[in-house]
Amino acid sequence: MTKDMKFYLKLFSSTFYLSAFTFGGGYVIIPLMKKKFVDEYQWIEEKEILDLTAIAQSTPGAMAVNAAILIGYRMAGILGAVITILGTILPPLIILTVISLAYSAFIENQIVKLILRGMQAGVAAVVIDVSLTMILGVLKGKKIIPIMVMVGAFVATFLLDINVVYIILASGLIGAISIIKFNKKSGEKS
Repeated sequence: MTKDMKFYLKLFSSTFYLSAFTFGGGYVIIPLMKKKFVDEYQWIEEKEILDLTAIAQSTPGAMAVNAAILIGYRMAGILGAVITILGTILPPLIILTVISLAYSAFIENQIVKLILRGMQAGVAAVVIDVSLTMILGVLKGKKIIPIMVMVGAFVATFLLDINVVYIILASGLIGAISIIKFNKKSGEKS
C-alpha cells in the first residue's frame, strides 16, 4: 500500500470511528476530533481546530459533517473532503438503517429509553467542555474584539433573547470590518 493510500485510509477510518462512537451531534464530535487530529496525529494545531469549529458552526448543515469537510479539505484538498464526508455520514446511515428495521421494538423498550436519557447527560457534559475550551481559547488570545463579540453574543442570546441568526450575522460583520481595518493598517505601515 502506498503512503498516500495509508494516509487516506487513516483519514477515513478516523472520521468513521469518531462518527460511529459519537452520540449527540457536532459539539460532541469536536473535542474528539481535537484529540485525534491535534493531540494524537498532530496534523493541525489547536488554534486551527477552533477556527474550523467556528466556520463549521456558522455554515448551514450538520456541524459534524461541516467540520469533517473542513478538516478533510485542509489535510488533502477535495479528495480529503470527500473521504471525510463518507467517513462521517456512513456510520449514522448504517445505524439508522438498522434501527429503522426494528423501530417498533426499540421505541417500546424501557431499557433503550433509559440509555438514551443517560446519554443526554453525557452529551450535556461534552457540550459544556467544548464551550469552556472555546471560551478559554478566545480569552487566551487576549484580543479585545473577539472577547467583546463573545460576551456580546452571550448577552444578546441569553439576556436579550435575540435570534441567533442575527447574532451570527452581526458577529460576521464585526469580523469582516476588523479584517478590513487590519489590512488597511498593515498596508499603510508597509
